[in-house]
Amino acid sequence: MTPVGKLSTRPTLLMRRALELALARAGIALRQVDGLIAIPSLADPHFMEAHYFATQTGLLPRKDVIVRTIDTGGAGPVTGLIEAARMIEHQACQVVAVVAGDAVSSLPKEEFLRRADQTCRDPEGELKSPVIVHAYDRVARWQMDTYGITREQLAMCSVLMSRQAHRHPLALTRTPHALAQVLDSPRMAPVTHLLECARRADGGAAIVVASSDFLKQNQIHTRGLRILGGGECSGPLYPPPVIDEDMFSCEEACAAAYQASGLGVRDIDFFGLYDCYPICLIRAIEAVGICAKGEGGAWVQAKFEQTEQDYAPPSFPINTHGGLLAFGAPWEVPAMYNIIEAFDQLTHRAEGRQIPNARRALVYGNGGVFSASAVAILENMPPF
Repeated sequence: MTPVGKLSTRPTLLMRRALELALARAGIALRQVDGLIAIPSLADPHFMEAHYFATQTGLLPRKDVIVRTIDTGGAGPVTGLIEAARMIEHQACQVVAVVAGDAVSSLPKEEFLRRADQTCRDPEGELKSPVIVHAYDRVARWQMDTYGITREQLAMCSVLMSRQAHRHPLALTRTPHALAQVLDSPRMAPVTHLLECARRADGGAAIVVASSDFLKQNQIHTRGLRILGGGECSGPLYPPPVIDEDMFSCEEACAAAYQASGLGVRDIDFFGLYDCYPICLIRAIEAVGICAKGEGGAWVQAKFEQTEQDYAPPSFPINTHGGLLAFGAPWEVPAMYNIIEAFDQLTHRAEGRQIPNARRALVYGNGGVFSASAVAILENMPPF
């Protein structure tokens, strides 16, 4: 992955640099890649993003390369991870790269809001700009009315993520937030303030998925992860006029991933959960089975109180990098950071934030307004 921040670099170049770094770390050459999945950007979108990127990098024209653009919003990187495994299993690919990059921090604020509003605007709806913020805010207020979560519990999510980000050397948030600081930040919607929004950033990231046969044949001994199972589910692009449980899809995606892997929540050591807004994190905590439906707010409050003093990483094994709220959020890239943090945790490279003896991880990406859910379960794999 590249650094995150305001980089003033085109998304394609960020994606290219991220791919170079990922291939070098894996010990694989670009010419050995025979599958590519690309996630489109907001700052510099292209028709058939994967074909554009593959042409720019020299992967095309090659008759033995399969390229595919995936646009499931923020779920894209996890959708891409699952699809890469399918391409290896069913389409004879040996090495599939998944790339994402964006430069939304380098866009002027007004232009970013204009483009972001267009992505999830209901043509017959009444959501104000910023549309996505108000859409998630509607869901947060519904959750408050339905399950009794409090305004403070929502804000505690941002505080928790800032505490996690404080331990990651690349995170944008360097100092943990105070609860009052979150609640006193500029109001963006009725129950959503600025520090409860994904932290806009530029950045690129890439992962490489290879078949076990390829690794053995090429004597590649780099430590990696095994994909044990995945699940996907879809909901409406924007909240319906009457919100109810039918609009959400994460719980079903988690159930499919657990079933495919033969595992359950107690088998997971690290959770990389999408947290574009506090309500997304609370819903995810419930969906993966950490706590029961409707109890996410109380669970967050308990962790908030538990981590007020210095705490050990295993006591809060969620988003040890800080998530979208505190690490940084280059539009549809951030679920890739969940995967990369899972890699670092399961290969025991997460210095200063390491969960001891971590073996398995669950990563979740969310697109739109709970519109696309993709969940994958990963396990550490000893080198061949």
